[in-house]
Amino acid sequence: MSLATADLIAALDHYLNSAAIHDYCPNGLQVEGRPRIRRIVSGVTASQALIDAAIEQQADAILVHHGYFWKGESPVVRGMKQRRLKSLLTHDINLIAYHLPLDIHPEVGNNVQLAHKLGLRINGPLEAGNPNSVGLIGELPQPQSSAALASHIEHVLGRTPMVVDAGKPIRTLGWCTGGAQNYIDHAIAAGVDAFITGEISEHSTHSALENGLSYFAAGHHATERYGVQALGDWIARTLGIEHQYVECPNPA
Repeated sequence: MSLATADLIAALDHYLNSAAIHDYCPNGLQVEGRPRIRRIVSGVTASQALIDAAIEQQADAILVHHGYFWKGESPVVRGMKQRRLKSLLTHDINLIAYHLPLDIHPEVGNNVQLAHKLGLRINGPLEAGNPNSVGLIGELPQPQSSAALASHIEHVLGRTPMVVDAGKPIRTLGWCTGGAQNYIDHAIAAGVDAFITGEISEHSTHSALENGLSYFAAGHHATERYGVQALGDWIARTLGIEHQYVECPNPA
């Protein structure tokens, strides 16, 4: 089964409510390719490796969380950007990207999907009173030590997290996938025991320890693999388009 590209984008924009979310990049169709889509390859980032995999699988579209045309980047098309765009245009492949809409979504969003993977109970938004909060707060089924939670994260995500241990049992958590180390302030304000995100900055260690908060940097890529897979599966299940997720390993 195939679907018109315009119809797929309309369905995705509606499902993700992308028009209502202010972002740092365009969401939806970023590079136009074939007018109909039968097969989609998904991945976290629209890297050359993912494009090459899509070409090999004769995909009509690539679906990603990290696409192109970020606010503040150079508009010049040369080097890596030129090679990526040339590959897409030469092979007539659509590039579809959803950034914050895919972080926030209550069903297929990165933060909801990470909670499902880690077995976290969701209690509400990380930013109190913000219905479009990127992160979430919740709790574990039972208290754990930082070492036990780190071991669980490593087992589920396949990546050893960097840990700042505040030295107390963990029951309540805040989390925000990707590069959200500055959201630690929301976790502190929420009074949770720990914060999970993808990355860590130098100041994150001091903020965590001085506020009695354990901190887990579990990898930007590793924490954001699951939203795009869930969205691709929704497309396959709802719209009948073939979907295949491609893992392009990234230690960051």
